[in-house]
Amino acid sequence: MTLTLETRTLTVRYFAAAKAAAGTGEETVELPACATVADAVAALGTAHGPELERVLLRCSFLLDEVAVRDRSTVVGGAATLDVLPPFAGG
Repeated sequence: MTLTLETRTLTVRYFAAAKAAAGTGEETVELPACATVADAVAALGTAHGPELERVLLRCSFLLDEVAVRDRSTVVGGAATLDVLPPFAGG
């Protein structure tokens, strides 16, 4: 018997300092179907290193254009995660 792990493809879009730290504006990642936003963030930090990990600590996230208030939110069938560092402005 072969056990297969169901995965989801998530498009990650980076903005401002997150884009600079990741070295890209957009990428796709494969995650387990039961992955949370916290799992996705941890995977991104691991993939890109300490500079992005530091930026991610200050970021907010949109999952399919809806603000994530709880990082234990399951990514599920979501298609896009936007990574938004704090913006200065006035």
